Amino acid sequence: MFEFQRKTYYDRVLDIINNLKLAYTTDNEIIKNRFLYEVVMYESKRDKTKKYYNGFRFVVTVGSILLPAILSIGQMDPNKLPKNFDNVSYWSSWIISLTVTICNGFVQLFSLDKNYYTYSIIVEQLKTEGWQYFQLSGKYNDSPDHETAFKFFCKSVENIKKKQIEQEFSGGKAGDKKTYDFDKEMKNNLEKYKIKDKIDDEKKKLVKDKEKKLDEESVPNITTDITE
Repeated sequence: MFEFQRKTYYDRVLDIINNLKLAYTTDNEIIKNRFLYEVVMYESKRDKTKKYYNGFRFVVTVGSILLPAILSIGQMDPNKLPKNFDNVSYWSSWIISLTVTICNGFVQLFSLDKNYYTYSIIVEQLKTEGWQYFQLSGKYNDSPDHETAFKFFCKSVENIKKKQIEQEFSGGKAGDKKTYDFDKEMKNNLEKYKIKDKIDDEKKKLVKDKEKKLDEESVPNITTDITE
């Protein structure tokens, strides 16, 4: 009977990578060091971020529940409450409020929620890309072998990595950063220059027409003076 064995992604795909028939043996090493290493690295980042994120969120959630409960108990009849309950409830509320604020501040300061979601998405994207390449399915369906699809696979991995870097250093989500479209900007600038040149030509034409008109008006006056 088949027994399920819990293996990491590294253990599952390492033999597959070693057995890929590529043009050069260095290509197999490139896949290990650029693709497999990235998957393992982002898995480690995801798990580490998840630990801190879930821990802080747990404290915030529990504290948010305990704080109103403690305050509501203070509304009871003072005769029914233990001695020094006011001091206990005051300092308990203060400590819980401070703890909740600090934990929530750490989550926001280090962007733990955003980083956790980002690392999780990157890991799954890389894994999906890898399995499609190994199986020659999806976007690699038309490739006859792994050697033919190797460069296309490397390009896809680099694009995923590039998006993650842009997101990490821009402080936004992937895809939010506006890219500079050179062709579009060049076309817009050319249109502006064309309009400007057209306006300048019109101005020059108006000036010439005005000068010509003035010359034509001055010629009869000179002729009249000579005749007189």
